[in-house]
Amino acid sequence: MTQTDQQQASNDIVQDCLEKVKGRGLVVVLPEGRDPRIVQAACQIKAQQIAEPVVLGKPEQIEAAAQEAGVSLADIKTLDPKQSTRLDAYVEEYMKDRDNVSPGIARRMVTKSVFHGGMMVACGDADAMVAGAASATATVIQAGTLTIGLAAGIETVSSYFLMIIPGFLGQESRGFVYADCAVNIDPTAEQLADIALASAQSARGLLAEEPRVALLSYSTRGSAAGPSAEKVLKALDIVRTRAPGLAVDGELQADAAIVPRVAAKKVKDGSTVAGNANVLIFPDLDAGNIAYKLTQYMAGAQAIGPFLQGFAKPVADLSRGATVSDIVTTTAITLAQVQSR
Repeated sequence: MTQTDQQQASNDIVQDCLEKVKGRGLVVVLPEGRDPRIVQAACQIKAQQIAEPVVLGKPEQIEAAAQEAGVSLADIKTLDPKQSTRLDAYVEEYMKDRDNVSPGIARRMVTKSVFHGGMMVACGDADAMVAGAASATATVIQAGTLTIGLAAGIETVSSYFLMIIPGFLGQESRGFVYADCAVNIDPTAEQLADIALASAQSARGLLAEEPRVALLSYSTRGSAAGPSAEKVLKALDIVRTRAPGLAVDGELQADAAIVPRVAAKKVKDGSTVAGNANVLIFPDLDAGNIAYKLTQYMAGAQAIGPFLQGFAKPVADLSRGATVSDIVTTTAITLAQVQSR
């Protein structure tokens, strides 16, 4: 598969995301307006009709970033959190169910750009937040957790990569969700179940097919024993209890999860997942991080992400080295997760 073919496969899925979000009137908040890449991306997001961007920051910093990027923000909404007309409402909302937070502390928190962006999403003034170009991942996760909160039934923030595999098994290119490859080092069975459920929801917004979730292991259906395999089995039971309608199976070795002929030999009970999985859940961060990098370089795959998941509403964490194109693509994929209005 040539680099051109790989890029086409990636473009197809990104284009699908673009088609999902265009014309929906979605709003994305970009809280790092001091970064020239962010203001340039905002202009492209607006021009491509992906969404209405709102850029946060001090006016002088945003203007300096725009000058450095060589763009005009005449058609882009910009906002200084300290001057927001919604500030009092955000302070009140932030204080809900927090008896130990004073109005002064709440105000200081929600005037921070990343936290202000999170409050915009939490209060319905934006549909998603895309941050991280100038903020640490831990800051983005903290802001999302304290403002937007986690999805119902989920207690674990996690991450996923959208992996585009060119010429998969000699056939057409295919998209997979890999999780968790960037956040949780050694998840418990309960956390692994959260990761699986969140990943299934992410896959629904990205892949043109229903999620089929494989909980991966060095063992397939009891072929080997050990604490890790036992953890995966416990996670499977939790997922099936919480989401009885979800196509999920485990414990499965990677080949039994994605290769039909291997699944036919190793799994003989008519599993709808074995040999046909499109969401791969790794037992720990070692496995997930190693797997996505090997897939990326040895299979010539496109690795898009990581994206955060598990929040009540979409939040994206950009790489500190993200390009303008990366920011635009991340925005489109993140907004594809937004439920219909």
